[in-house]
Amino acid sequence: MQIKHAELFSKGYEVLVSRNGPNADMLQDFAHLGIAEGGKWTSPAGDERAFLLARGNVEFSWNSRGKSQSARGRRKNLFDENPSVLNVPADAEVSVQSLSGDAELYVMATSNPVYFTPRFYTPQECRGEERGKGTMNETSTRVVRTVFDDSNAPWSNLVVGEVITIPGKWSSYPPHHHAQPEIYHYRMLPEQGFGIAVIGEKPYFVTDRDTVLIRDGQDHPQVAAPGYAMWYLWVIRHLEGNRYRNPTFTKAHEWVQDPKAKIWAFKPEGTATGEQR
Repeated sequence: MQIKHAELFSKGYEVLVSRNGPNADMLQDFAHLGIAEGGKWTSPAGDERAFLLARGNVEFSWNSRGKSQSARGRRKNLFDENPSVLNVPADAEVSVQSLSGDAELYVMATSNPVYFTPRFYTPQECRGEERGKGTMNETSTRVVRTVFDDSNAPWSNLVVGEVITIPGKWSSYPPHHHAQPEIYHYRMLPEQGFGIAVIGEKPYFVTDRDTVLIRDGQDHPQVAAPGYAMWYLWVIRHLEGNRYRNPTFTKAHEWVQDPKAKIWAFKPEGTATGEQR
């Protein structure tokens, strides 16, 4: 399922996906938060929440079990820098203040009865890796950033990360699936860019600020149009008794991951070496 957002985001808290209504099976709320320079926004207690800084210079303040803490995050843009992310338990009240210029954040919320110590993840703690390198003629080389998952946050009901899809290349590839619901949210560089998201067997034309919902067992490969970098935030909601750890690759396409796989490469007609005559 695709949720289009053609207009620019406005200031304030805007819910893009809600646990109430037709998308209740996603088991989480997903929202965009815009804060004007000098402005402050407060999130009341009640859910586990993750606040990912997309752009701006902000101060996070939170109180959990009577202990108040704060941390600052700064990010120029989504593509060149890792995120700062605050993850808090259900009892925490959180305030976010923009210190200079406008700020943009994404907020994820879900039920979680387990108490855990609030955690502020710095950009340096984000695990970044270049996946796909050395395979598939480099057609699926991309940057995957994992902020937290079951390996470093087993108390959380969420998995949060980002992908930078290089112009003209594929990501979330080979096609894979998992039982847990997942949200993809896209931003493009330049903003008029586009990509294609294939959910199951249905293609979606995705543009800046679009959101895609991925349900149980659906494959979800993506591709960015040439000339346009494609960033997407990915959020997985663990299931009770079935936490997300690794995806299942679709068997028919697993072979492309082998660095020794023989994959056809284009050569100009009439030449044996691929060199122009």
